[in-house]
Amino acid sequence: MKVRLSPSGLAFDTEAGTTLLNAAEASGIELPASCRNGTCRTCICKRLSGESRHTIQWPGLSADEKDEGWILPCVAEAVSDLSLEVPGARALFAD
Repeated sequence: MKVRLSPSGLAFDTEAGTTLLNAAEASGIELPASCRNGTCRTCICKRLSGESRHTIQWPGLSADEKDEGWILPCVAEAVSDLSLEVPGARALFAD
């Protein structure tokens, strides 16, 4: 599955069973992150299109935030191709 990030235009591939944060890092892309367990909300971002699911039952999001498309990439995985708004995303290495 392909994950595209805006506004940076960066993209990476992921597969089922891999968190979005881990897949991004494996592709040389840094996303904002801290706790990596779904509580601190440092990595919160907006899902613009596609489907994802959280790997824990109670991520640090309200029901309203989930309904609005907010996700925590440290404990979320793609179910389809995704487009995410992640202003703090950056490439770790120059092309």
